Amino acid sequence: MSKGSQERSPSYQRSFSQNDAGTSDDMDKSMEGGVRNTNNSDGNTTDNKLTSSTSKNDDAANEVQNSAMGTRATDSARVTKFTKELSGQMVILERLRELAWSGVPPYMRPNVWRLLLGYAPPNSDRREGVLRRKRLEYLDCVAQFYDIPDTERSADEINMLRQIAVDCPRTVPDVPFFQQAQVQKSLDRILYTWAIRHPASGYVQGINDLVTPFLVVFLSEYLEGSIDSWSISDMSSGKISNIEADCYWCLSKLLDGMQDHYTFAQPGIQRLVFKLKELVRRIDEPVSRHMEDQGLEYLQFAFRWFNCLLIREIPFHLVTRLWDTYLAEGDALPDFLVYIFASFLLTWSDELQKLDFQEMVMFLQHLPTQNWTYQELETVLSRAYIWHSMFNSSPSHLAS
Repeated sequence: MSKGSQERSPSYQRSFSQNDAGTSDDMDKSMEGGVRNTNNSDGNTTDNKLTSSTSKNDDAANEVQNSAMGTRATDSARVTKFTKELSGQMVILERLRELAWSGVPPYMRPNVWRLLLGYAPPNSDRREGVLRRKRLEYLDCVAQFYDIPDTERSADEINMLRQIAVDCPRTVPDVPFFQQAQVQKSLDRILYTWAIRHPASGYVQGINDLVTPFLVVFLSEYLEGSIDSWSISDMSSGKISNIEADCYWCLSKLLDGMQDHYTFAQPGIQRLVFKLKELVRRIDEPVSRHMEDQGLEYLQFAFRWFNCLLIREIPFHLVTRLWDTYLAEGDALPDFLVYIFASFLLTWSDELQKLDFQEMVMFLQHLPTQNWTYQELETVLSRAYIWHSMFNSSPSHLAS
């Protein structure tokens, strides 16, 4: 992706109304605290408006947060909007992005994600045929690259396969489902096949995390209840193959927009970490100065955030809601990650200013998010949206 495409704002206008808020009782709580009524600010907003307190009590974010509460009576209206967008012969992706940004009803996620990533075509007449063809193509790739003896692999390919085998058991270790042998085998196949087909980067540690939201969402079409009770041991090989294929192609689509995040030296991530530092300096000068005075480098904590897209930083049950917003951003995602991660970091602005270097390193590597609910996540996204609205017409302050 070119620098210009990373810095431009999304081509669609995110619109939020109270009618979009809330979920019904038979859906998960992923939209209870959705972002609403966040009108774009003037692009020439003065700096002093941006240096107000950015702790958990941030007034602007709380105002946005509060506007979304108590709107459960409108649940059916939101579901109706999704149903209407998905039921036509041609899905209007810009409208689907607008809706998805604030959270997708869980049972609609598989179809919505396939559409947002451009894996499934918006034309409903073509969709089934395209998915069938792409799933068969994945099977061919597995047969060609994975289901072969090591004698037919190069030394580099053998080393890559071994590294993936080491990393799969480390993937989301606090969720027992991912420790099942069949699940790890699927991760192994997807990752190795992707790496062989993308030699510019090959396999990079962290990409294993990026498969997990796709795996959970596409499995949810076949498995019910909590992920804690899931098992794929009784699933047919055909279903497992289709799920793997969907994960493979969606991972490919996601990473196509972030290729330089995973090539040698990962320059895309280095660039975004620099932008994050500059954005935090503009928004919260006291915490920025304190971190600088203590000698804390952003790469020491934020590299992992960009590498794994926060999957290791928040409870896993919140990840799919976060990824609704990621995928709704489309090509603008790398740029918008900077705002999400600034908002995430400044959740703890007050605490960070009381810590020395060693304490900050330990704190940022083990953030107290284990008890987070959707409300905390929505607050992070609310602030990110507001700050993006303030800055998006004058991005030069973040130019590297």
